[in-house]
Amino acid sequence: MMVAKKSVKFIAVLVLFLTSVSSFAKDSAQDDNHHGAGDQVDSPEEIKEYIAHHLKDSHDFHLYTNNKTGSHVSFPLPVIVWTSEGLRVFMSSEFHHDDSGSVIVEKDGVKLTKIHSKIYELESGATQVNFDDEHHATNASRVLDFSITKSVFGMLLAGLLMLLGFGALAKGYKKGAIPTGFGRVLEPLVIYVRDEIARPNIGEKKYRKFMGFLLTVFFFIWILNLLGLTPLGFNVTGQIAVTACLAIFTMIIYLVSGSKDFWQHTLWMPGVPVVLRPILAVIELVGFVLIKPFSLLVRLFANITAGHFVVMSLIALMITLKVSFGPVVSTGMSLVLSLFIMVIEILVAFLQAFIFTMLSSLFIGMAVEEHDHH
Repeated sequence: MMVAKKSVKFIAVLVLFLTSVSSFAKDSAQDDNHHGAGDQVDSPEEIKEYIAHHLKDSHDFHLYTNNKTGSHVSFPLPVIVWTSEGLRVFMSSEFHHDDSGSVIVEKDGVKLTKIHSKIYELESGATQVNFDDEHHATNASRVLDFSITKSVFGMLLAGLLMLLGFGALAKGYKKGAIPTGFGRVLEPLVIYVRDEIARPNIGEKKYRKFMGFLLTVFFFIWILNLLGLTPLGFNVTGQIAVTACLAIFTMIIYLVSGSKDFWQHTLWMPGVPVVLRPILAVIELVGFVLIKPFSLLVRLFANITAGHFVVMSLIALMITLKVSFGPVVSTGMSLVLSLFIMVIEILVAFLQAFIFTMLSSLFIGMAVEEHDHH
């Protein structure tokens, strides 16, 4: 039975990896922002540029490009922008996958274009975008962008999966003490977060108050990390804006929930000379308001982005080493190394969710801890 389970896990990882390689190979055949149909991404500089572009957020869900025909396999996402004339809503397909500012979309008298994944509004009377020597638009300004981008779509998908999963778990508990169906998969993870993260760091008396947040953060990050390993191309937790928001939520919770002892030790630390107390107060405030949230957001952002970059770089070895070692050897090296890193990334997906949740619970526990007074 154990051998069968291990075989199933290995096959699942292998299928996931091969589909990722297939998606990358098809997609890297043409970088639609810098190359025309038939132009191969085959130099180290082009590969680095392509990977960096692939890791960014986008307004459409681009799966791959047919190198022979130049046609894109993708589906559009809603573009929602606030312009000088008010709200404008349309589908991203109207930009025709252009990211250079050459396609102008006119909506109710407002001309919009997309430059480096950012949407701009052209000045009145302008018919095209003018650029300076550094390729900055001189006759267009940024708009407030509320679009459903690929990262937003990924977060909505993760939220939907969490609602379905925890809904099944709740229904299972209604039937008895032991949940049935998919809920039995989630129950050990919920107990793990409770017994190994929340209770030891926050304390037996107060951990229940924060379980909702800790469970949400853990499963939200974990699911998004796993989605990032699929050929869908998600890199949500590799967007620094997302990790910053998660860190800010943690900061707000432990600052608002801080006990009287916490604020006393932070703002007017007892047991030290009065002259040093204001200096220590500034240091403590900087630590809780800036350093701790910054460490949370950078750790998650850097690890996930680096993991994706390494996986895609190893897959690209089949292109860069083809001339030196031949297509068979270069492809074999790429497959073996990439499969190994992909297995490591599955572990990292869980590990980063665990670390973020662990540190969040640790910071909350420091804030709500009641000190003994002698």
